[in-house]
Amino acid sequence: MNTRLTSPHALVAALATAGVIGAVGAGAYTSARAVNAPTNAASVAPAMVTLPDFSTITSRDGPAVVNISVTGTAKASDAEAAAEMQGIDPDDPMFQFFRRFQGQAGPRAQQRDVPVRAQGSGFIVSPDGIIMTNAHVVKDAKEVTVKLTDRREYRAKVLGADAKTDIAVLKIDARNLPTLALGNTKDLKVGEWVLAIGSPFGFENTVTAGVVSAKGRSLPDDSYVPFIQTDVAVNPGNSGGPLLNTRGEVVGINSQIYSRSGGYQGVSFAIPIDVAVQVKDQIVATGKATHARLGVAVQEVNQAFADSFKLDKPEGALVSNIEKGGPGDKAGLKAGDVIRKVDDQPIVSSGDLPAVIGQQAPGKKVTLEVWRQGERQALSARLGDASDKPTQVAKNESAAGQGKLGLALRPLQPQEKREAAIENGLLIEDVAGPSAMAGVQAGDVLLAINGTPAKSLEQVREVVARADKSVALLIQRGEDKIFVPVRIG
Repeated sequence: MNTRLTSPHALVAALATAGVIGAVGAGAYTSARAVNAPTNAASVAPAMVTLPDFSTITSRDGPAVVNISVTGTAKASDAEAAAEMQGIDPDDPMFQFFRRFQGQAGPRAQQRDVPVRAQGSGFIVSPDGIIMTNAHVVKDAKEVTVKLTDRREYRAKVLGADAKTDIAVLKIDARNLPTLALGNTKDLKVGEWVLAIGSPFGFENTVTAGVVSAKGRSLPDDSYVPFIQTDVAVNPGNSGGPLLNTRGEVVGINSQIYSRSGGYQGVSFAIPIDVAVQVKDQIVATGKATHARLGVAVQEVNQAFADSFKLDKPEGALVSNIEKGGPGDKAGLKAGDVIRKVDDQPIVSSGDLPAVIGQQAPGKKVTLEVWRQGERQALSARLGDASDKPTQVAKNESAAGQGKLGLALRPLQPQEKREAAIENGLLIEDVAGPSAMAGVQAGDVLLAINGTPAKSLEQVREVVARADKSVALLIQRGEDKIFVPVRIG
């Protein structure tokens, strides 16, 4: 058998002529899998992939991205002020030396105002000078300067800032400015190409690209925002800059990074433009933004909780505490309810609930679908104002063990009930086995088990006997009420 080497171009042309692959156009990539390929390769259409033209997006939309410089003052000790004047970073070991030196000075150390300077990014959304950025970029600012790509500079007025969503709106006195088109986050897909333009570390109009890693991320301190996660390189100074899709539309505002070093480590978070525009419109109209609240504390539904409450999958927001007289209390919510929908919008994780509720207007009436005692129920709630008291998300970091319950319980004395302000409950005197592994502590008060009030030891035994894999304990620890999942089989 004669073997002849063929050039790649000739081989591709021959295969295309034979109909094995499709013709390859200029500027496109053809991808074929050599392993586990279908027997009839001619029946499989080639994968044509065209990369986005980042240069066109940058040249067209870059002029609408601005650099924001902020100056202000902050209180600092004499030693800290000296370190600041020497240009020492607060994370530098020498800065800690100045702090220790100041500590040795004792009560003679003075507090003084030191200048604070910061930089961020923003983008123009209106030709008459309306600019969107992050609230943390302009926090405590005494003077805000906006610099355009053509090097013009303007003194900016902060129309308003909303710390709950980290959105701020600025206004400069200018006309006929370039603007960015606003997109729709709902149409954004995981894996889609996105582009960031900003001023990382002060390097103005820096362009970085990546893909959408996930949508609807809930962060511990920002429960009002369902963040877009990307792998776009975002660094300090990118805050407030736009996240663009391949059509040049803003789909998010770069806000945070996950980092152990202070720099980019592959995980960045952007505020969805839908949320940002809603806040921006309120600030432009009234100078502030309002958010609704339900008045409940919720926690994540894990597999152990799903087993305990007979849920088909671990989804929803588990209500662990309810503000007395609040919107949730008036709606009839109870500890142990699992909220699964708000006005037909699914609640998959506990962080979804504050984000969905927080974007509503105070006073709005919503329908809640809850899971209670193995059945779906619909409740109607009129939302309150988050400026009174924000919705809380209870954190549950306990791990579940295996085996028997491992609790030593006794009924509460009348005086103990009065002191704890509860009607029913059992005092946990000792903890062992799976309950100890799950994080239950001696001195906790067991209020309910699998949604059934813990009124007696016999009642607890009956619920445990009927349980399959795990039980959900509602306990009170001090003034807090949380659910703890405990594996029993």
